[in-house]
Parts: sequence; C-alpha cells; structure tokens
Amino acid sequence: MRICIVSDSHDNRTLLEAAVADAAARGAEAVIHCGDVVAPSTLSVVKKYGLPVHVIHGNNTGDLYTMGKVAAEAGSVVHYHGQDAGVELAGRRIFMVHYPHYARGMAATGDWDMVCCGHDHRPAIERLPNLAGTSTLLVNPGTVGGVGNAPTYALGSLDTLDFEILPVPQSA
Repeated sequence: MRICIVSDSHDNRTLLEAAVADAAARGAEAVIHCGDVVAPSTLSVVKKYGLPVHVIHGNNTGDLYTMGKVAAEAGSVVHYHGQDAGVELAGRRIFMVHYPHYARGMAATGDWDMVCCGHDHRPAIERLPNLAGTSTLLVNPGTVGGVGNAPTYALGSLDTLDFEILPVPQSA
C-alpha cells in the first residue's frame, strides 16, 4: 500500500490539493496529515480523490469542533484523531504526532513501524534505533503549504517502508 504524508498545510488549499493529486496519480491509497490544517474546510479539496485522510490538529488548531463535524459527516473520507494517533494501515503500526521531539520519543519505544510528524517545516526521513533492538522509520514531510520552505510531501510504500520526499507540483 502506498501512502501520502503531508503536514503544515496552513490553509493552502492549492498546494495541498496538488500534493494529494500527485500522490494519487502515483498510486497513493491513503493520506496522513500531521497537523496544522487550520481551517477544516481546507480538507474539502482532497475529498474528491476518495482517499481516506487521517488527520491530527497540530499547534495551529483552527476550529476543532468543525473538524470533528467534518469527520462525522456520512461518507466522509476524513478521520480526525485529535492531538495524536496510532493507526494501522496495511498491517503497519503508524504513530502520528505534530512535534518532532515527541515523534523521536515515540519512535524510540519500538511500538511503531513508522512515526510521522511535522511542525518544523523541515523534511526528513530517518531510521532510528529503538528499545526493541530494531529501528523505526521517522518521516517528516516538511510543509505542504510552503511556509518558510519549499512545499513538499512524502510518498512511499508501507509494504517496504521505503519513502521519499517529493516537491509539490506547481502550475506555471
């Protein structure tokens, strides 16, 4: 299963949609958003791709009540998890959190196959040793909204846990 990981869209609907459209064209079957959506209506641009969107709120929380309502709508692809979440996709245990320091701590436990974060707008993919004597993949997709850095997202396979950081395509 291929997934798209984004973070820090900060209401930039155009770039968020471009990232998800690109990921869907490359075979993504789900989206993880590691926070700072801000306005829940921002997620409306990705609904048309029909991919499940797992989202947490980050530090720019926006309207949490409406985020819950968007997720609760009949047939909604949005799964709102609150501050952080453990989800299972394609048999992989994935932890989502906004803050990199918290992500590093969760990766160290060995309880997760992959930990995803955002917040600092700096894309990075690392394999970190954990207490189980193995390693956990840590993915920070950077800022899909292009805040302070070029807009990026992560795409990869849960089967192999191979991920890459990609630039968000922008129309000329």
